Formats: sequence, structure tokens, C-alpha cells
Amino acid sequence: MRLVLKDESKVDKEALSNNALVKGQFKADHQYQIVIGPGTVDEVYKQFIDETGAQEASKDEAKKAAAQKGNPVQRLIKLLGDIFIPILPAIVTAGLLMGINNYLQ
Repeated sequence: MRLVLKDESKVDKEALSNNALVKGQFKADHQYQIVIGPGTVDEVYKQFIDETGAQEASKDEAKKAAAQKGNPVQRLIKLLGDIFIPILPAIVTAGLLMGINNYLQ
């Protein structure tokens, strides 16, 4: 279960660790992630929304909210990664083809 929190200091990490349903917990990309078994995460999520009144959000909305929390350097690095990662296979393929072409000549 991924949560974008306004104040991460309010997370009771010890209580989560002692909960039998929780397999693990960590913070990544400005999201607090709680690892719960695949069969129970939907039930826990519904109960969480009912009890807290939190807003439901899709994965894309959560990623956008988390991205807005980053500092300018992190956002710039993410932007560059989003630009170059999709074209990386084409760059590698072009390099391999140039190498094969030079070898054959």
C-alpha cells in the first residue's frame, strides 16, 4: 500500500513492524510503502480509507503527488531520466550496429 504523506514523522513504524499483516515498510520516491500480502491489501486499503477519510488516488496520481514533493535537483534528474530511459535501447542498438559495420569493413 503506497501512501503520500504530508507529515511522515507521524508514522508509528514500531507499531507497523509489530503488526502480523505487515511484511515490511520503507520510504521510496516520497511515498511511504507498506508491504502487505496480496490477498489482504484490498481489504486493508478499504478499511484504511473508511477509518481515516483519506482521499483515494490512482497510482499515477500518487506518483504525481510524490514528484511534486521533491526538491528541484531531484525533479531535474527525474525529468532527464524520463527523457533518456525510453531512448536508451535505440542508442545501444545504434552503437552495436556501428560496431558490427566497422568490423565487417
